Amino acid sequence: MKNTVTKTQVTHVAQLASLTITEQEAEHLVGAFDETLAVIDNLSQLSLNETEPTSQVTGLENITRADEVLTDNMFSQQEALANAKRSYDGYFVVDRIIDND
Repeated sequence: MKNTVTKTQVTHVAQLASLTITEQEAEHLVGAFDETLAVIDNLSQLSLNETEPTSQVTGLENITRADEVLTDNMFSQQEALANAKRSYDGYFVVDRIIDND
């Protein structure tokens, strides 16, 4: 199999990813990248004209609950503000944390 990826390219990709790799690791990764590209090339040669697109193959379905308001679990506005250090006109009042400087 002919190398399509060079050690220079592997080192460059490692630098882009902020990874430090040794010369030995770079040599190993050249082979690993080439192997991966060979598999992709092999897959690209498959004829998929008769294959229907799919997004998942397990048959599992997303189970969700209805989006309902559970009033038994809610505070009234007065209850929510009952222990607030400061409130004004039905809202919590908090100190400013962002300066305009």
